[in-house]
Amino acid sequence: MEEGPGFKFWAALFGLVIVGSIVALVLMLLFTKAVYAWGVFGVLIAVSLVLLVFAWFYDRRQAKRYQGDAELEG
Repeated sequence: MEEGPGFKFWAALFGLVIVGSIVALVLMLLFTKAVYAWGVFGVLIAVSLVLLVFAWFYDRRQAKRYQGDAELEG
């Protein structure tokens, strides 16, 4: 019998760490270039706008989902 996580688990974890590190590096490079170009407050405004747009799309999708659930119940 095998005890503990196997090779597949460790390989997937290693791959996830590598991909996560690359994504973090790219995001940090973009963030630092934006700070140099626009300043700290410009970056905060840009990040806030991106998050607001994401939240707006997410909220619209959730509202449609809840509306569909309400129609099924009543």
